[in-house]
Amino acid sequence: RKYSGWARNQYIGCGKFEDSMSEVKVWILNSPAAPNLRLLEQLPGSTHIVVGESEEAFENVPDPDVVVCGIGKARLLRALWPRIQQARWLHSLTAGLESVLFPELVESPITMTNAKGVYGRSLGEFAIASALYFAKDFPRMIRSRQAGVWDPFDVEELTGRTFGIVGYGGIGREAARRAKAMGMKVLAVRRHPAQSASDPLIDGVYAPDGLREMLALCDYVLVAAPNTPETNGMIGEAELRAMKPEAVLINLGRGPVIDEAALIAALEERRIKGAALDVFNQEPLPEGHAFYGLDNVLLSPHCADHTPGWLDESMQFFVDNFGRFVSG
Repeated sequence: RKYSGWARNQYIGCGKFEDSMSEVKVWILNSPAAPNLRLLEQLPGSTHIVVGESEEAFENVPDPDVVVCGIGKARLLRALWPRIQQARWLHSLTAGLESVLFPELVESPITMTNAKGVYGRSLGEFAIASALYFAKDFPRMIRSRQAGVWDPFDVEELTGRTFGIVGYGGIGREAARRAKAMGMKVLAVRRHPAQSASDPLIDGVYAPDGLREMLALCDYVLVAAPNTPETNGMIGEAELRAMKPEAVLINLGRGPVIDEAALIAALEERRIKGAALDVFNQEPLPEGHAFYGLDNVLLSPHCADHTPGWLDESMQFFVDNFGRFVSG
């Protein structure tokens, strides 16, 4: 394997896939020091890989057949677009694409894939952890311990509660699997309800126009929708008022899907029990933001899926797809 801008060694022999095609030129828009690059050793020996995180790293090298856009490299992707646009395949190591897409890419015929599904497992766990955080009132336990106070109180069970999911994709399914295991009733809103008609994890499925109807039934609501023109602000004042006063809102999708000002007002006025948030309109969340001062908010700095192997899993997903690319 030939590596430019990463390592000078040439690896001998085949990796995971047979050399069934001529040399494939792959550009990896990523830090050359990233440990997950070692997984590229599985690619065929005929693969020519260039890794870099600046335009200069890709000077004087052949134009790519395949491009991998690393996390946070959308601006570099656009800068290199004149040379990338003739590539056969573009893969994003992220699941969300709103920061990666730009008009020329959208209009181009290039095949694009993303890391959809890679992060579902850990985010599904975080969704249930968020529900337990409020059901068992962990904040009260922590305050009592810090104050040295023995403070017995009643806690809630998740069993028998209703767990609603807005955006039933990979994250939603993983959360539904875990909610079902906890004895919860699971409802979901998705664009195409018929696709979940026989889903054993779902007790009821709604089209987007049934969102408020579903929200009124839920004790916990997971928002796992991508940020698109259709979903931007879809959880607003009216939707929050449709929720139960004891309901908890969990957002693991994208910040702009929820009207932030409306959510802050609902939390300050205690119109809902609380919120668990991993994503925000502005990241990092600026100093002094209202969310920092609310005692009914569980705040995660967009790291709920940052498990020890999360970057490896994302790169392995590309490597597995490369095998499909090689085989046509």
